[in-house]
Amino acid sequence: MKKIRYAVVGAGWISQEAFMPSIAATDNSVMTAIVSGSPENAAKLAEFYGIEHVVGYDGYDDLLARDIVDAVYIALPNSMHADYAIRAANAGKHAMVEKPLAATVEECEAMIAAAEKAGVQLMTAYRLHNEPATVDAIERVRAGEIGDPRLFGSVFSIMSAEGNHRLLKEHWGGPLQDIGVYCLNAVRHLFGCEPVEAHAVRSSPENDPRFTEVEESLAVTLRFPEGRLAQFLLSFGADPHDSYTVVGTKGSISLHPGYGFHDALAMTRRNGGNIGWYPYPRTDHFSGQAACFSQCILTGTPVEADGHEGLADVRALLAIEKAAETGIPQTIESPPRPCHPSADMVRLLPPTERRLVF
Repeated sequence: MKKIRYAVVGAGWISQEAFMPSIAATDNSVMTAIVSGSPENAAKLAEFYGIEHVVGYDGYDDLLARDIVDAVYIALPNSMHADYAIRAANAGKHAMVEKPLAATVEECEAMIAAAEKAGVQLMTAYRLHNEPATVDAIERVRAGEIGDPRLFGSVFSIMSAEGNHRLLKEHWGGPLQDIGVYCLNAVRHLFGCEPVEAHAVRSSPENDPRFTEVEESLAVTLRFPEGRLAQFLLSFGADPHDSYTVVGTKGSISLHPGYGFHDALAMTRRNGGNIGWYPYPRTDHFSGQAACFSQCILTGTPVEADGHEGLADVRALLAIEKAAETGIPQTIESPPRPCHPSADMVRLLPPTERRLVF
């Protein structure tokens, strides 16, 4: 079977912890190159995974010009996504880009245009679109199991370490961009429509050196069509927690955990007086994501989590950010999505414990 050859662009924590270990579980993907600013670490990773080609960022364009890779996985700081994805498209390479897709609407649009012009696929790396619990929740809501969905609530927090690039304004860092995008993406698909208005309040403790450029915590309220409301609380300075609940006119669905990739997700469904708990198998989210993208490339099938999907989230993220800065509600305008995650996108692949993390 033909395999899509990937270059890992940015060999930091998420690549080491999640993407690079995942590829071995697929039958249609292989890593053939690493692009990194750390030659020593990249060499160790290449030896560990048997990857032949290692280049620095200054060797990126030369790598793309050669018949070494078919696609790139971009796991760089947010401010660098657009540049590296556009260069890949211009060289005829497909691109899977970590969330958020880019730092501005204009950058997203340029990425989409470059991919369309080159005839390559641009995927926003929404691993949960291939995960069974997430997709089952979306399909249960769509099937009317909880009636008309009216409310969404979520809490997502982690304890961020000092010095992480996600704490830097120059890279469009902060809890909204890093973890809030998961809450936003979940509710968009659970409600099956786009938000129309954003409210937000941000907060930081005094004298914490981690939060001189970005806020520690953020409270977000989104208004959706038909009077639906969503709220989520985000923090880079609280004990790790990730869960969400969607409440309808006839019941509710909760996932806890709801976003993480280290443990199996689990659902609680309430309908009238009945409560059901649904465990799901522990699967490798990144294997599923890569397998799905590679299949789309090999078959010429448009990927669901495309550039327009990433653009929709970026529009909303920017509106939330402005609402937090100004204290004034912000209007959001995005066209309806033509499709949502569905059961045929789920990939059940075994997690691996073989990884090298510095």
